[in-house]
Amino acid sequence: MATTEAVPDFATIPDVSHHAFASGDATIHYVTAGSGGSPIVLVHGWPETWWAFRAVIPLLAPSHRVVAVDLRGFGDSSASEDDYSPQASAEDLHRLVEHLGYGPVHLAAQDVSGALAIRFAASHPDDVLSYIGTETTFPGYGMEMLADVNNGGSWHLGFYGTPGIPEMLLPGHERAVLEWAYSVMGADPASVTEADFDEFERTYARPHAERGAAGLYQSLFTDKGALRELLQQHPLTVPVLAIDGPNHPFTEMTLRQVSDDVTAVHIDGVGHFVAQQAPRAFAAAISEFTSRVDAR
Repeated sequence: MATTEAVPDFATIPDVSHHAFASGDATIHYVTAGSGGSPIVLVHGWPETWWAFRAVIPLLAPSHRVVAVDLRGFGDSSASEDDYSPQASAEDLHRLVEHLGYGPVHLAAQDVSGALAIRFAASHPDDVLSYIGTETTFPGYGMEMLADVNNGGSWHLGFYGTPGIPEMLLPGHERAVLEWAYSVMGADPASVTEADFDEFERTYARPHAERGAAGLYQSLFTDKGALRELLQQHPLTVPVLAIDGPNHPFTEMTLRQVSDDVTAVHIDGVGHFVAQQAPRAFAAAISEFTSRVDAR
């Protein structure tokens, strides 16, 4: 697979390198930092990109090789393919690990990306040292509750999960959707600045950029037990860290259904976007956990 080093004409932070590589029918953008220690791959949720880890990367880089990726359809990864399923994104992560050549990685995913990340971990166990899930759950393990608007669920899961609707209604309204999501799901408005919104809007306003989120949310309604069957056939064998914020103990409850080796951390006083709103606590939880795993 060919690789290029991208020249950033967008928001960035010191001491990271921007890269892109070909993964099947997609071009995947990712950033790297650090030069030693065990590798950590950071996977964003919605409505986020790699930029969600802007304050976390400098905290992890002194002791880890850090990679933050834009999933297909998100950020500066391509958004013109036909397949935005969790299976496609899971294979992108597998190809990314192969492409990096670091060996197995600590895999840290949050929000809706947790399901595709755990699919990757189950399908390619030799690629993964540990699984870290933050404010996440999966189809077949509780995610359906989040789509139940009559019992506290959110409309956006059904909106993105309905084929054709995001493409029809979202273009031109990206900033409004971003500001709604962060106002409803966040706890500290100061943690996401106008400049941060500008960067998120830049990528979410690209042609076809709604496809990434739509593909992941549609899987909630099309999974029909496939992920549960995969995890029953290929159970996780690596240590697991569950990080919960305001939805405590939802992530812990989910991950205890798929692993007997779960460490749980609750970060209090923070909104759903934990990495953005509490980067020091988030990085500290990951560092302590990965240090114990590496010591094994």
